[in-house]
Amino acid sequence: MDVALLSRIQFAFTASFHYIFPPFSIGMGLLLVIFETLYITTNKKVWETITRFWIKVFAANFSVGVATGIVLEFEFGTNWSTYARFVGDVFGSPLAAEGIFAFFLESGFLAILLFGWNRVGKKTHLFSTIMVAFGSMMSAFWIVVANSWQQTPVAYKLETVNGISRAVITDFWGMVFNPSAMVRFEHVVFGAFLQGAFLVLSVSAYFIIKKQHLDFAKKSFKVALIVATVVSVGQLAIGHKHAEVVAETQPAKLAAFEGLYQTTKEAPLYIMGWTDTETQKTTGIAIPGMLSFLTHGDTQAEVKGLNEFPKSEWPKAGAVFQTYHIMVGIGMLLIGLTLLSCFLLYRGKLFSNKWLMKGYVAAVILPIIANQFGWFSAEMGRQPWVVYGLLKTKDAVSKSVTSPEVITSLIMFFIVYALLFFVWLYVLDREIKHGPGHDDNGVEAGYSHKGKKIEGLKGL
Repeated sequence: MDVALLSRIQFAFTASFHYIFPPFSIGMGLLLVIFETLYITTNKKVWETITRFWIKVFAANFSVGVATGIVLEFEFGTNWSTYARFVGDVFGSPLAAEGIFAFFLESGFLAILLFGWNRVGKKTHLFSTIMVAFGSMMSAFWIVVANSWQQTPVAYKLETVNGISRAVITDFWGMVFNPSAMVRFEHVVFGAFLQGAFLVLSVSAYFIIKKQHLDFAKKSFKVALIVATVVSVGQLAIGHKHAEVVAETQPAKLAAFEGLYQTTKEAPLYIMGWTDTETQKTTGIAIPGMLSFLTHGDTQAEVKGLNEFPKSEWPKAGAVFQTYHIMVGIGMLLIGLTLLSCFLLYRGKLFSNKWLMKGYVAAVILPIIANQFGWFSAEMGRQPWVVYGLLKTKDAVSKSVTSPEVITSLIMFFIVYALLFFVWLYVLDREIKHGPGHDDNGVEAGYSHKGKKIEGLKGL
């Protein structure tokens, strides 16, 4: 099999696995700040219990996220050395900023967050929680900046030394705030907020169904539901703004998103459907003129089709179309689910609805799928370019790497990541089954692993 294709499969696998965990850290970081702020402002024990329980879950996600993220940076040197030489000056700057200004920040305060209870003051601990949450968002910012420059490269010049071309930064802040950086950062962070909120909703719904730790679970659920509702509705507006930027900077990708082959006035927006690149036909449920309206504010506006571009520069429209529409479909489902839940909460019927609670237990997977498929559509929609308009993916792969070497390393990654995933599931399962460590009367219970007595229940 082709080395470039194998290297793409390996990077896609390792990046996708890694991207399960950072969104949890970012989303739960925000919720930890809210929970701990409620604890300090109300001084109620239950908010401290809530904060401390979710910190343990946060730590499990954070550690796996860090371990799997380091691998990606090595792959730039092993599998994509031509790419690394070409963009090293540009790509290295945001990655260095991520390490210095973001990772050090969140790692430095993480120890206080995890082990600082009863060792530092409440406000100091809250400040540490805020710094960890802020650091995780800054980490996402610099990574998205690096990726966005590949999508919309600006503020650079090409230099050729000894016959080898490379991109060199001419304006650092121009590179940082490239045309797609900010809207893509907003889109990614809001997706992470949703993923973190739905993890809290899922576990809280599990406790409610089991009639365990009800005060803890209902309070956690309410806060997470408010966050999920605000963020899911906000994501709709950000997604619209993102589509406008894609239409302006990457029109071929937008055409692939909607399976649009011919340049069209009153271009339709597909709710669902299927596109065939060979026959250049897209079928499904569509709203006439809506794509024109969403990208240009006019239902009669013209939208470029794929036929405006050389066929050799088309992305795989079928895969891009499906992954994009799955992401959008899940986003709309989450809006409906959270708004319905807010209505039932207002009517006092939310927690008695067992089917909805069971739905929330399973719904934790939905934001994960939406985030993954959103990245798939963004990355596959950029193909065949690794740096849009400058360097093609097939030309970016390392010249010295062979197919057997990539296959061997891919198998090893699969085995190691599978083991890591099961360890992560085991730790989460153990923490969730152990619960928040208090009974329904708010009495601290402490750990009960290995059959030890629950300290808080001795007096009952």
